Amino acid sequence: MNFDLDIGFVTRAGRKATNEDYCAAQVPPPGQTGRGVVLAIADGVSTGGKGREAAQLTATSVVRDFFGTPETWDATVALDRVIAAQNSWLSSINRRRHPVLGLTTLTVLLLRDQSYVVAHVGDTRCNLWRDGEWRVLTQDHVVAHPDFQHQLLRSMGAEDHVVVDYLQGDVCVGDVFVLTSDGVHGSLSPAATRAALTEGDARTMATALVDAALAAGSNDNVTAMVVRVQGLPPPSTTDAQRRSQALPVPPALKVGERLDGWVVTSKVADNGINLLYQVRDPVSQRLYALKTLHPARAHDPDERAMLLHEAWLSQRMQRTRAMRHLVTTHDPLPNGEQQTAFYVLFDWHSGKTWQQMLDARQPLAPTDVVGWALQVLQALGQLHRQGIIHRDIKPANLHLGEDGVVRVLDLGVALSGREPESMRRLHAGTPSYVNPEQWGYRASGVAGIATDAAERELANAQSDLFALGVTLYQMVTGRLPYGEVLLHQVGRYHSDPKPPHRLNPQVPMWLNHAILKAVARDQRLRYETAEEFALVLERGASRPLTAPTGSPLLQRDPTALWKILLATSVLFNLLLVVWLLFLPR
Repeated sequence: MNFDLDIGFVTRAGRKATNEDYCAAQVPPPGQTGRGVVLAIADGVSTGGKGREAAQLTATSVVRDFFGTPETWDATVALDRVIAAQNSWLSSINRRRHPVLGLTTLTVLLLRDQSYVVAHVGDTRCNLWRDGEWRVLTQDHVVAHPDFQHQLLRSMGAEDHVVVDYLQGDVCVGDVFVLTSDGVHGSLSPAATRAALTEGDARTMATALVDAALAAGSNDNVTAMVVRVQGLPPPSTTDAQRRSQALPVPPALKVGERLDGWVVTSKVADNGINLLYQVRDPVSQRLYALKTLHPARAHDPDERAMLLHEAWLSQRMQRTRAMRHLVTTHDPLPNGEQQTAFYVLFDWHSGKTWQQMLDARQPLAPTDVVGWALQVLQALGQLHRQGIIHRDIKPANLHLGEDGVVRVLDLGVALSGREPESMRRLHAGTPSYVNPEQWGYRASGVAGIATDAAERELANAQSDLFALGVTLYQMVTGRLPYGEVLLHQVGRYHSDPKPPHRLNPQVPMWLNHAILKAVARDQRLRYETAEEFALVLERGASRPLTAPTGSPLLQRDPTALWKILLATSVLFNLLLVVWLLFLPR
């Protein structure tokens, strides 16, 4: 079930020959009811010559393209990407056909998750009528002078980059949202606008607004969209997570103890931040994984937000093909109980992590490792297409189930655009699996770790692929390509890693080259996408990569030449001293 909305709109040319206003609304397609409802109103700029076309194309493109963005994106992020793309296209068209321009204003209203988001450029408006109070939610981007009040300071298509205003808030039953062009609100005072909103359906209200504006002498096109909120959708995962912020963190649990009907069967992990338990439903006898905060972190809002973000990501990804290689989160609880403590419940899968295989020193066939890696790359490709960066790929976070499926664990430090700001700034990941750029290394081979965070690159899709490359190197050789890297340790990337086939003769040459490409010191030599990496592994020996060339000495260490000159000078001076002091003259 989505919002129960009554939507009505009226648009007229008024006293002008043509109508350059345009409005559009889009309900979510089947299977995407959680995406919400998008409405837009645009007012073309008549002095540009192509205002009508710009308004129509902009309004329709934004409301349609929004549903093509990943569900994991925050509403403001998705709207910003869509609006920026439309503005970029429109401005490029305007450059080619100057001086006949297509400019327009734009105001977008998104209703989703019992909340609203407004995106705004120009002098169209979005208003909210709630409990008899009239609120203007947007600010006109016009010159602050009575004689130039119709001159826009911002519009779609005027510049390559457009600055968009955003506003968010909660939605209540009975709210009335009113979107108008300046032909309406420019002629009516707030009091006259409220008086025009007589009782009736949304269409009747919109008609009354337009008629009142024309009666007041409006000389512009007049357009009004009215949205009456008659019912709200059930609380979404985001809403439920917001409420769970108030739940207490449970104390450390012992085997046999109960929590919300779950019986603790074992304590799986304790990293000082999170506790992971295996629990059982005594009715169905099904096993689950219960993840919560360590009691010492109970009052840390950042850690709480990160665990909520992990649960939100898992919920969002359940509707994608990547879910086969992720772990399902349960909200609400599958046993029907009311959750009384702060934790996240996951499915339990029997099997082993890759780290457990390494610790057991089991002989791993390279062909098996390649098959498992392809499953990981399938999951990473889906995550990256959804705008999600895992940031902590390593053997301990890759699990081979007894069903033969490899699952990517622990989205706790993943980036999605919805993560807390403190988490975005966090230098996350296990140091030995972090790509050199995040330590401040560049392709030029500058040694040492950057002390200024601004010099470090943020994690991206290539970061996950590098970490997977390090993991594969370790799986087939038992060693790390650059050795153990400690946090804030001065660099270990001063030399190329030893080829895997020298450490394990069973590694075929094509796999040797594929892994070395993944862990190359120079990011320009690595894989750019998960699909590229997977294609190389799928082709195998049929179309192998060429042997990677070693990094030149000056690239590995730009100071090498000066070191050689210094050593030569010292040696020459030592010989000179020996000759002067000890050799006969």
